Amino acid sequence: MSERAPRREAIEIPDEGLQGRALATVFVALALGMFLASLDQTIVSTALPTIVGDLGGLDHLSWVVTAYLLASTVSTPLYGKLGDMMGRKPVFVAAIVIFLVGSMLSGLSQSMIQLIAFRAVQGLGAGGLIVGAQAILADIIPPRRRGRYMGLMGAVFAVSSVAGPLLGGFLVDNLSWRWVFYVNMPIGALALAIVVFRLHLHVPHTRHRVDYLGAGLLAGGVGALILVTTWGGNQYPWGSPEIVWLTVAGAVMLVAFVWQERRAAEPLIPLRLFRSSTFRLSTSMAFLVGIAMFGAIVYLPLFLQLVYGASPTSSGLRMIPLMAGLLAAAILSGRAITRFGRYKVYPVTGTAVLVLGMYLLSRLTPASEAWVASVDMLVVGVGLGLVMQVLVLVVQNDASPQDMGVVTSTATFFRSVGGSFGVALFGAIFASRLSAELARLPADAVAKLGDVGNIDPVRAKELPPDAHADLLQIFSSALHDVFLWGTAIAIVPAVLAWFLKEVPLRTTLGRGAPPVEESLPEIAVEPEVRAAAR
Repeated sequence: MSERAPRREAIEIPDEGLQGRALATVFVALALGMFLASLDQTIVSTALPTIVGDLGGLDHLSWVVTAYLLASTVSTPLYGKLGDMMGRKPVFVAAIVIFLVGSMLSGLSQSMIQLIAFRAVQGLGAGGLIVGAQAILADIIPPRRRGRYMGLMGAVFAVSSVAGPLLGGFLVDNLSWRWVFYVNMPIGALALAIVVFRLHLHVPHTRHRVDYLGAGLLAGGVGALILVTTWGGNQYPWGSPEIVWLTVAGAVMLVAFVWQERRAAEPLIPLRLFRSSTFRLSTSMAFLVGIAMFGAIVYLPLFLQLVYGASPTSSGLRMIPLMAGLLAAAILSGRAITRFGRYKVYPVTGTAVLVLGMYLLSRLTPASEAWVASVDMLVVGVGLGLVMQVLVLVVQNDASPQDMGVVTSTATFFRSVGGSFGVALFGAIFASRLSAELARLPADAVAKLGDVGNIDPVRAKELPPDAHADLLQIFSSALHDVFLWGTAIAIVPAVLAWFLKEVPLRTTLGRGAPPVEESLPEIAVEPEVRAAAR
C-alpha cells in the first residue's frame, strides 16, 4: 500500500501541470529551498568578526565563505544528473537533509576548522536546493505558464541576497552568531515536510550508471580554478608556484572530463546538448552575465563604505535599489512571459539595460550624490532581473523532459563559475590600478592602509584630510576601470541575445511528446494562446 500511493498520486498530475492550491503549496516549499541556499551565501558576512572573536582562526576566515560557495558550485551538475536518473523528489529531499545537517553542525562548531568543514556540508546541500527547485518547477509547470514562477524565484533570490547581511547582523546583535545557522532549521523543516507529503513526482524505475569519474574530474577541475580565482593576488601572487600548479591541474582535469564525457554510457553533462544553438547561446550568456553580476557588483558595498562612509549594515541597506530593480523586473517579466508566451525580448532588453547600468556605475565619483548611485544600481538590477531567470526557462523549453535536470543545472553552473571568474578578473584590475595610483599618497599613509586588496574603510577615515580626499579619488578611479570592464563584458551577451531563437513555449509538460520543433504548429493554435491574443 505504501508503495502504491505515490504512484497513484503521480498519475493524477495532468500533462498540463499542477494547478491551484496544490501548485501554490509545492511552490512555497521550492521557494523556501531557494531562499535558504541563496541566503546562506551572504548571511555570515556580518557575523564573521564575531565568529573570529569566539573561535579564533583569523587566517582561515575567508574559507567560511569559500567552502560554501565551492561546494555548492561543484555539486550542481551532479544534482542535475541524479535528478534525471533517480527522480527529482528523492534528490531534493536529500539536498534539504544535507543542508539542515550542515546548518546544525555549523552552529555547534567549536573551532574554525570544524566550521569550515560543516559549511562545506551546507554547500553540498545548497547546490541541490538551487538546481532542484528550478528543475521541479519544470516537472510540474509547462513552459507556457512557468515564466511567472521563474520570475518569482528570481525575486526570492533578490530578497534573500539583501536579507542575508541584515538578518545576520540582527541575529548576532540579539542572540548569537550560532543562530545564523540555527535559523535555517525551522524554515528547512517546513520545506521538507511539504515536499515529502505534498509533492508526488514520477520516479524512474530503470537502472542507471552514475558517471562518478566524470563528476570527480569536473569537481576537481572547477574546484582548482575557483581556488585560483580566490587565492590569486590575495593569499598567493598570481605567478606563484601554488597558483600555476592549481591552474595546470584544473585545466588538465577539465580536458580529461571532456574526454570522459565522450565515452561515458551516461555522461554527467551530455555533450550532445551543445549541438543546440539555444543551449550554447544561453549557457554562454549565463556565464558572461555571471561575470558582470558577481564580479563588478561585489565592489559596490566597498564603494559605499569608503566614499559615503556607510557602515557595513548601512551599505547593505543602500544596495536595496539594485535588489528592488531585480525583484520587480523578474516578477513583471515572468508574468508577461506567461501572458504573451514570448521571451526573447527580455534577454535582449535586459542585457542592453545591464550594459547601460554598468556604464552609469563607472561614472560614479566621490562628488556623486547618494541618490545617483541608487538610481544607477536600480538600472543594473532591472537589467539582471530581465535576463537571469529567463535564460533558465529558455534552456528548459529547448530540452527534452529526460534532460531537464541536466540543462537546468548546467545553466546554473555556468552562471556560478562565471561569477567566480568575474571576482578574480575584476579583483586583478582593481588591485593593479589601485597599486599604481597609491604611489601618489605619502608612504606613511599607504602603510597605514595595509593590504591593497583589502582596504579597511575604518583605517581610511583615520588618514589626514588631504590624504583621505586623495584616496577617495584614487579609489574612484580604480573602480571606474572595474565597471568599464564590466560594461565591455556585458556587451557580449547583449550581442548574443539577438541570436536566440523565439521558440513558442510548450503548453504541456511534454511527456512522450515529439520534439519541440515538430510540435510548433499545434502549440501556436492552443486555446490559451488564442485567448491571450484576443
